[in-house]
Formats: sequence, structure tokens, C-alpha cells
Amino acid sequence: MIGRRAFLTGATVIGTIRLLGVPSAEAEPPPETTRLRLARSQWGICVAQKYVAEELLRAEGFIDVTYTAIETMPDIRQAIVTGETDFEMTFVTLLTSWIAAGDPIVILAGAHAGCFELFGGPNVRAIRDLRGQRIAVVAVGGPDHAFIVSMLAHVGLDPRKDVEWVAVPPAEMPKQFAEGRVDAILGVPPVPQDLRARSIGRVIVNSAVDRPWSQYFCCLVAGNREFVRRHPVATKRALRAIAKATNFCAAEPEQAARLVAAKGYQYDYALQTMNEIRYARWQDFDPEDAVRFYSLRLREAGMIKAIPSKIMAHTDWRFFNELKRELKA
Repeated sequence: MIGRRAFLTGATVIGTIRLLGVPSAEAEPPPETTRLRLARSQWGICVAQKYVAEELLRAEGFIDVTYTAIETMPDIRQAIVTGETDFEMTFVTLLTSWIAAGDPIVILAGAHAGCFELFGGPNVRAIRDLRGQRIAVVAVGGPDHAFIVSMLAHVGLDPRKDVEWVAVPPAEMPKQFAEGRVDAILGVPPVPQDLRARSIGRVIVNSAVDRPWSQYFCCLVAGNREFVRRHPVATKRALRAIAKATNFCAAEPEQAARLVAAKGYQYDYALQTMNEIRYARWQDFDPEDAVRFYSLRLREAGMIKAIPSKIMAHTDWRFFNELKRELKA
């Protein structure tokens, strides 16, 4: 059951969207299904739109909106592959790798840019300084590993030979980094906010401002391929709710942070995330550019064998392009 605070905040979302003059979808046919299943995970604050969109999804005709707690990326991957969840908003590097491995998913839209930051210890001032250093990652092939691999490949380092990868549980990473047991970590909200608050390490790459990373979406929206094939109206309606929620994160960061906090995240860090990530610029970036850029980097690093055109065959931008026209400011 939705709580009073969440209900009032959800009503604020819809009211604010109407005040902004965003077109409604009343002239469109109803969604082919009224059930929508999404994941809720520890990698949650930067994908705030997914949570902010809950009441907007209901306004689009989805009566049964479910957020399933899934803690690990392998489990999230399994959920969207098997159809346990219908959509996932996650890192472009992961989606590229999953498609290269043959997973039945389709990339549909850009979400936002600028959520990850690379932190280095005393001996690390630039990406090239990572040669010979110990880098903490959740797992080889995980989201942080894939982004760091793309950075190493971009500056000419060999991720397989030039660095030492250390598998560390997510909750232990900041502690091990602070103690000097690893020399670098990549953080997504709330990790960067926490490290900066405690003056731990230095930011080597901030994807919100540092090129080339700042020029591309870091997170995209993908759907289960069969769901998208069978439910095109539902797909567009779901993406519209997420796009409206993205605009809301930019226009009303405090309200958005409260909705995210209601899903179990810390409000202060959620608010910082709303103010730091460039949600307002989702229409300025091309998701196809992001897929091409990162697939090339991962192929150079030997993480995937597929060429970009093979990855592009599993994208569908028609809904995203339609929504950009509809919701153009």
C-alpha cells in the first residue's frame, strides 16, 4: 500500500508535469498490458527516474507497477533476460556486454549522463597513473569494471596486463580504499557523495564534466525483447513516464529526492545526486553515439568481440525519437 507521504509526493509529480505543459497520452490506445515490473537495487540513486516515475506509470495506464528488490547485477541481468522484469535502466557498458553475449534485450532510450566518478589514491592523478595499481571492482565484467576498462583502453593501457583487479564487495570498497588497500575505485551515487564528504581520495574522472565521457549517456533504458515486441504501446507509455520523471528530477530535485529516499536511499545523498547529474539534458545526447563509443572501447580492450553494428542491431530508437519530439521544451 502506498503511504500518505509517497502518495502526496506522487500527486506532486503529476501536478508539476501538468503545470509544465507536458502533452498527455489520452489520444493513444491503452497499453496492451496493465502490469509493469521493474528492479530495485543497491545501484539505485542515479536511476532516480525509475522510482520517480511510479505514479506517472500509473497515469499511463499501468495498474500493477512492481519494484522487485534485486541486489546483484548478475541477478538483474537474469531478471530482464527471463522476463521477470520488463525494463531495466542501467549502465551502457553492461547493456553492450549483455547484447554481445546474446541476451534477448533491446536498448530503447537514453536515461542520463554523468553518474560515475573515478577516485584515485595518493599515487594516482590521472588515468595513465593506474598502470601497476590495484583497482577495486565488484567483479570482473561488472559495471564498475567495464567503465574503468573503457577508460584504460581509451588512453592506451591494457586492462588485462597493466593493472591488478581486486574483487571487493560493494559495501567494503570505500573502507578498503580509505585504508590504502586498493589504489582506485569507481563510484556511482551514493559512493562519490560519501567519499567527497569524508575527503577520501581525489576525483580522477568525473563523467559529468570530463571529456569524452561527459559527451555520452552513461545509463540507458533497455527492455526484454519479447515484451517490447508484444507491447509497443505499453513500451512507449513506459518510456514516456520515465522521460517525464527525468524532467521532474531536474525541475524538482527536492521532491524527487524524497521519492528516492522512500525506496530506501539516504535523502541527503539523493538530493546531491539530483543536483549533480544532468537530468535536464537527456534530449541533448544521442544514445546511439553512446552505444557505439563504449562498444568500440570494450572491443579494443578485448571484453567483447562484437563490432558496433552487431550491437546496433539490438537497439530501437523509434520510441525515444518520438518522445523527444513530443516532450521538446
